[in-house]
Amino acid sequence: MSKRGTLALAALLGLALTAQASAQTCTTAGCAVTTTASVTIPTLQKLTLSATTTALGIPTIDNVDSAANPVATAGPSVTGKANVPFSVTIASGAANFTAPAGVTKPAGDLSWSLTSGGTYTGLSTTAAQVIHQTVTGGTSTVNIFYHAAWHSTDAPGAYSLAVVYTLTEP
Repeated sequence: MSKRGTLALAALLGLALTAQASAQTCTTAGCAVTTTASVTIPTLQKLTLSATTTALGIPTIDNVDSAANPVATAGPSVTGKANVPFSVTIASGAANFTAPAGVTKPAGDLSWSLTSGGTYTGLSTTAAQVIHQTVTGGTSTVNIFYHAAWHSTDAPGAYSLAVVYTLTEP
C-alpha cells in the first residue's frame, strides 16, 4: 500500500473512531446516560377583540348638538397576552369618519372610555394606551365604551371609522 493510501485509511479510521467516541452508551445495570433537551422561546404575543365591528347607536333628535347626551355604545372587550411586558393602544385609522358626500366628521366625535360612566377621550390618529402590562408574562382584558357625538351638520347617511388597536412591547 502506498504512503498516500495509508494516510487516507488512517484518516478514515480516525473519523470513525471520533464519531463512535461522541456517542454515549450504557451497557451495565444501574449506569446512566444524560441528554439535554433545549429550546429557545421566542417573544409570544396575542391581541384579541371580542368583536371586529361595533354598531354605534342611532341618534335621536335629542342627541343632536347635545354634548350632555351623546349616543352611548358598548365597544369590544380587548385582551392582550404575552410572555413579555406589553401595551395595547387605541387610535382612529383616519382623521375623519367616512361620511356622506360633503360631510366632514372628525374622528374625535367618537370618544372612548374604559368604564361606561368614566371620562371619555376623543379618538385621534395618535395612539392612546388602554392596557399597560408591566410584568413579564400575563393577560390583561379591558372593556371599551364609546360615546358618539352627532351634530345638525351630520347629513343623513352611513358613517364609519376604523378603530385600530395595537399590541406593542414597551
